[in-house]
Amino acid sequence: MRMISENLAFGGVQGVYAHASQATGCDMTFGLYLPPAAEAGPVPLLWFLAGLSCTHENAMVKAGAQAFAARAGLALCFPDTSPRGPGVADDAAYDLGQGAGFYLNATEAPWAAHYRMWDYLAEELPRIVTANFAVDEERQSVCGHSMGGHGALTLAMRLPGRYRSVSAFAPIAQPSRSDWGRKQFAAYLGPDESRWLAHDASYLMQTEGFAGEVLIDQGTADPYLDLLRPEALAGAMASRRQPGSFRLQAGYDHSYFFVASFIAEHIAFHAKALG
Repeated sequence: MRMISENLAFGGVQGVYAHASQATGCDMTFGLYLPPAAEAGPVPLLWFLAGLSCTHENAMVKAGAQAFAARAGLALCFPDTSPRGPGVADDAAYDLGQGAGFYLNATEAPWAAHYRMWDYLAEELPRIVTANFAVDEERQSVCGHSMGGHGALTLAMRLPGRYRSVSAFAPIAQPSRSDWGRKQFAAYLGPDESRWLAHDASYLMQTEGFAGEVLIDQGTADPYLDLLRPEALAGAMASRRQPGSFRLQAGYDHSYFFVASFIAEHIAFHAKALG
């Protein structure tokens, strides 16, 4: 692992680090914010997964999360959204290839060689972060935006006991029934649609649910509502009687202005769950 940058922020340190990944077979970059409380010992860890076309930097710079994390005593990890590099398969479209890893393990050529973001986020990066920084391996939660909301929800429901809480901003809620999902699942996972359901948050909510609290925020002025399909996830939560909240925020869109408007509430939600 090598340090790319470290900056003092709200009494803590916002770092950016790179390392060679065994999971993806290429170099990966992530951001990690350590609050002032980390100087005294390990602190709880909140993961923030970003959306389509993003890198580790988008939420790190635009969400405004560090000030609230510093007060709550939480570390924040901002992973990248896909493998990258000259030898990594890509596509000219913004919603496939580099920047659009969809937090899964690809099984189809040419993607399978590097696109193993599930293994990277479920296993490899947590080992690296907990081994090298003052974070508490036993107290973790996860949050995400758009494609990252899809990733946060699917990780939380498929890894029971890993996360104390999960939240999402405008998640891709039913990718197996949306053009933000069907295109990518067909490319990464092949034509057998039954294999796609392990990465569909609405299906997982119906069949698995989450043992802790769930918080979802969705803007009513989001131009991508037909692609996100929030009604499917809201219906699944209601049907399962899942503890948590699904909030429609009047007039908000899909941007990081929306995320920044409610990030303080999400961090407080996770801080309560993490103790």
